[in-house]
Amino acid sequence: MSGVALVTGSSRGIGLAAAEALAREGIAVALNGPADDAELSAAADRVAALGVPVFRAAFDVTDIAGHDAQLAAIEAALGPLTTLVNNAGVGVLRRGDLLEVGEESWDRCLAVNAKAPFFLSQAFARRLLARDRPKGVFHAIVNVTSSNAVAVAVQRAEYCASKAAAAMVSKALAVRLGAEGIAVYDVQPGLIATGMTAPVIDAYRARAEGGLTLFPRIGTPEDMGAIIAALATGRLPYTTGQAISADAGMLVPRF
Repeated sequence: MSGVALVTGSSRGIGLAAAEALAREGIAVALNGPADDAELSAAADRVAALGVPVFRAAFDVTDIAGHDAQLAAIEAALGPLTTLVNNAGVGVLRRGDLLEVGEESWDRCLAVNAKAPFFLSQAFARRLLARDRPKGVFHAIVNVTSSNAVAVAVQRAEYCASKAAAAMVSKALAVRLGAEGIAVYDVQPGLIATGMTAPVIDAYRARAEGGLTLFPRIGTPEDMGAIIAALATGRLPYTTGQAISADAGMLVPRF
């Protein structure tokens, strides 16, 4: 396998696991984090140790005007992009009553979790459509949303709204880009042990072991990385537009 991937929010957690999984497929990887992200260099070194070219793409995904320049810099360093993994995301500023949610938390969630992947995907797709692409090379966008794209967590309403928006963006992109041979997927993680969930992971673990998930365990970033790599390398042929419920069956209806 060959190709070049940009994975946003890849200095830790699911993004780093995805970058490592893609590197094991022989894909060169641009890792992304904010310019002041102290973990980004260490993450890039970890991925480079897997034997693929790596680029440190230190930029804020909400800087919409800068997207095309950042993609150009990645391609100058690694070659033509084939893969975009929109993983960067934020949680709410404070869990609590949705009647108390303020504009700051709402705007932050929507800006990072929905607006940024929409416009980064737009810039990515435009670059692909503007050039000849070799036959036999798989091109894909993989958006990482959440089980909360479909299931309400009432104490994090603005987060849920942003992930629902991102899930619809995935579908819209799939419809627009299918005829162009670019696959689009939406990975919806459930209860995953990451830095974002660390404050509540013990409660998540207890609920998983108590039967909330069909597999009685919480998920790992490595689980998500394996799923993302499978999608990004075309191992689900003749598919696009799918939402992958990566939640151990948590949202399977039952009674």
